[in-house]
Amino acid sequence: MSRVGSSPVTVPDGTDVQIAGQLVSAKGKLGELAVELPSDVEVTQDGSEIVVKPRSTSKRARMSWGTSRALVNNLVMGVTEGFTKTLEITGVGYRAAVQGKTLNLQLGFSHDVNFPIPEGISINCEGQTTIVISGADKQAVGQVAAKIRGYRKPEPYKGKGIKYAGEVIIRKEGKKK
Repeated sequence: MSRVGSSPVTVPDGTDVQIAGQLVSAKGKLGELAVELPSDVEVTQDGSEIVVKPRSTSKRARMSWGTSRALVNNLVMGVTEGFTKTLEITGVGYRAAVQGKTLNLQLGFSHDVNFPIPEGISINCEGQTTIVISGADKQAVGQVAAKIRGYRKPEPYKGKGIKYAGEVIIRKEGKKK
């Protein structure tokens, strides 16, 4: 039995959730999101709670149960609170700045890296070495953070590069004479 799937999703006040077959859509103060769930699970709304149950006891239905509940929870949390990821830049001369709809990164290359900010995502630079990515869609926020981190991953010798806030970089010892 799924431990994640068995607990219901609580819908806070000010959030409107619509269930049409397998399509679950939520509308809140941060926007509107929708997710299509697999046909192996059944979604019902019970007052201010959304309950996800498997339609059968097949392996596929049990696998989809917890995942579907997590997707619905992320949908509701996204339109009410939103999601944020924080990136930290380490390195001499490495910096970031937001210019209109573009994130300008100086990462030690011979050219600046210009990252266009996608729709539904807001990027804020707190100082020159901290990037805060926020939005309603958890997958989109994580994808943008991973793309930005991918431009200059942290290297293990000096720790230079872009890392997630709280990420621990395992350092290697350099050459010895």
